[in-house]
Amino acid sequence: MPSSSPGPLGEYLRARREQVRPQDAGIRVNGVRRTPGLRREEVATLAGISADYYLRLEQGRDRNPSAQVLQALAGVFGLDAAGTAYLFGLIGARPSRAAHRPRREVVPSGVLQLLDALDLPAFVEGRTFDVLAANPLAGALLPGLRPGRNRLRSVFLDPDEQEMYLDGSRVFEGLVTALRVCAGDDPDDPRLVELVGELSAGSEQFRRLWARHDVHPLAGGTLRLRHPLVGDLELRREKLSLAEGDGQMLAVYHAERGSETARSLALLGSLAASSEPADHP
Repeated sequence: MPSSSPGPLGEYLRARREQVRPQDAGIRVNGVRRTPGLRREEVATLAGISADYYLRLEQGRDRNPSAQVLQALAGVFGLDAAGTAYLFGLIGARPSRAAHRPRREVVPSGVLQLLDALDLPAFVEGRTFDVLAANPLAGALLPGLRPGRNRLRSVFLDPDEQEMYLDGSRVFEGLVTALRVCAGDDPDDPRLVELVGELSAGSEQFRRLWARHDVHPLAGGTLRLRHPLVGDLELRREKLSLAEGDGQMLAVYHAERGSETARSLALLGSLAASSEPADHP
């Protein structure tokens, strides 16, 4: 028989389940759905558990799921660090570092609007330097600054992009030392392990820099490029941590007002605006 009360855990699971849109979880919707959010069996499938077991959790008949189950559910519901910590706290547990990150990295809607409003190259990157969102000018500036790309893959595995950097060695070293910061935080992160393996296999330069074990966060700085359309550019890079992004960073490139680079950037912006809409997932 179901418990007379689902308890705090069951109530939280149901509330979060009802807030997730099926399309955001990769589920095709056909016709009218009577259930708000996800169905229980859909949550179970996405989390890799049985539908009966998830039903017991939501009804309060099982109130002690494993950390692995909670972490999987946090990923299904797209919980941020605070939401995940709250979920674990309902059974008196503490999430692992990996559990602090949802399975999918979702850029806050307000930040997407900000990208559209900026007339400077701007993009959002995830913890392992995946480009999660970008405006058209960012993609026009560098081909690797488009959603779905990874900055390190572009820099180390794309010869055409490598040739654009006038200070390539400094850029390459900076990215690798910043990746080391991520590795120190959670060296067993599967996404990080996969990325390091791919880069190590494909780039001798990456292998050499990675073997040095230098650690330094990638913050603001200067970027010098030779762009095929507008020539040489000298840009400043600013990186801002997103309070709601669970480790995401907003990066913006800008030039000194009135400089030749500023004029070239404005020309590049005109070309980008006439060729494509805002580039978001």
